[in-house]
Amino acid sequence: MRLIVQKYGGTSVANPERIRNVAKRIVQTQGEDCRVVAIISAMAGVTDELIKLAQETSPDPDKREFDVLLATGERAACALTAMAVNALGAKAISLTGADAGILTDQMHTNARIANVSPKQIQELLADDYIVIVAGFQGQSAEGETTTLGRGGSDLTAIALAGALNADACQIFTDVDGVFTCDPRVVMEAKKLDEIAYDELLEMAGAGSKVMQSRAVEFAKKFGVEFEVRSSLKRDEGTIAKEETANMEDVVVRGVSIDRKQAKLTVDDVRDEPGVAGRIFSTIAAANVVVDMIVQSVSEHGTTDLSFTIHENDLDAARKLLEPVVKEVKAAGLIAKKGVAKLSVVGIGMRSHSGVAARLFDCLGKAGINIQLISTSEIKIAVVIDENDAERAAQLTHAEFGLAAFAPASATTHPLG
Repeated sequence: MRLIVQKYGGTSVANPERIRNVAKRIVQTQGEDCRVVAIISAMAGVTDELIKLAQETSPDPDKREFDVLLATGERAACALTAMAVNALGAKAISLTGADAGILTDQMHTNARIANVSPKQIQELLADDYIVIVAGFQGQSAEGETTTLGRGGSDLTAIALAGALNADACQIFTDVDGVFTCDPRVVMEAKKLDEIAYDELLEMAGAGSKVMQSRAVEFAKKFGVEFEVRSSLKRDEGTIAKEETANMEDVVVRGVSIDRKQAKLTVDDVRDEPGVAGRIFSTIAAANVVVDMIVQSVSEHGTTDLSFTIHENDLDAARKLLEPVVKEVKAAGLIAKKGVAKLSVVGIGMRSHSGVAARLFDCLGKAGINIQLISTSEIKIAVVIDENDAERAAQLTHAEFGLAAFAPASATTHPLG
C-alpha cells in the first residue's frame, strides 16, 4: 500500500463543514488502497486569536507558556478532524507533535526540528489507523512543548514525509498551486505544473506566502518531493522537486512582491573591519529579520550601508541603531517606510543573459525608480516605492511573457 502524507491548512479546516470535507477526502484517499497520515493546522483565525489573548493578558508573555497556548489550536483542529473521520466509519486517531515523535531544539516560538522518530505512527498505520497529527509543534529533549513558527505545519508535513519515506506528500491549502505571480495583482498569472526547490525558496523569501521557507529548505535537504494543491478542488497542483535540465529552458519562473518593507541607511559610516558586524549584531540580538543588504563603493574612507526590514520592526530597529550610529561615528541614520520588494526568480537565469537589463529597462520606461538592487544566481530583487508595486509586477510579468508557458487550465486563486 502507498503511504500518503497530507497537510491541511487553516482555511481548509476553518469550520465544521470544511472539517467534514477534509475528513471525506482523507477517507477517500485511504479507500484508494493507501495508508494516510494527515497533518492539521489550527482553524483559520484561531492562532491569531490566541496571540491576541496572550498579549491582552500579559504585555510580555513567557515564551514557554506562549508555546503551550499556541499548540492548543492545532490540537483542537486535529481532534475535531479525527472525530469527523471516525463519524464516516473509518478508524482515526489524533496525535500531538510530541506523540508523533517530532523532537526539536529549545527555541520556543520558532523551534527547529532536531530529529523525527515516527515509531508510534508506524505502529498505528500497521493497525489500519488513519493518523491525524497536530502540525506546527514538537517537543524538546527536556519534554517542553515547542512550536515551529508561522507556517510550521508545512514543516511538520515535510519532515514526517521524509521520516516515513512516504510515497507522496500533498500540501492542501486554499490555493490551486504556485503561480507565476499573485493573481490578485496580475490577472494573467498562471499556475505552474512544477517548480524547483530553489525557485520556490527564492519566491517564498520574496513575498510569496504559499509555503514556509524552512519547510522548502527541509524538503530540498532531504529530497522530499511534494505537491501544493487546493483542498477545495480535485485539480492537480504544483509539484516542487529537484531541478531538472529542462527547467532551465524557462528563464523566469515567477514574479513576487513583498509589501510593507522599510529601508534603513547608515550614512557615511567608516569603511573599517567590524563596523558592519557591530550594526547587524545589534539588529540580530533583537530578533529583527534583515532582508536585502547593499553597501555602496567606499569613497574617502566612508561608505553607505543600506538594508531592508519589515516596516513593523522599523521603530524598534531605529531605537537600537541610533546609539550605535553615534558609536561608529556615522553621519546619521536614514529611515524610510512605504517601500516594497519586487523579485524575478528562475533557475534559467544561470544560463541566460540579459535578465537584469530587461527588468531595469522595463521599470525605467514606466518611470518606476529603483532604490536598491540585490541579486543571487537565480533571483534579481529591487526595492521600489510601495505605490508602484502592483504596476511594476504587472509590467514585469508581461515583459517576461510568463503567461505564455503556463497551462491554460490555471485558475485565479490567490497565493495566500
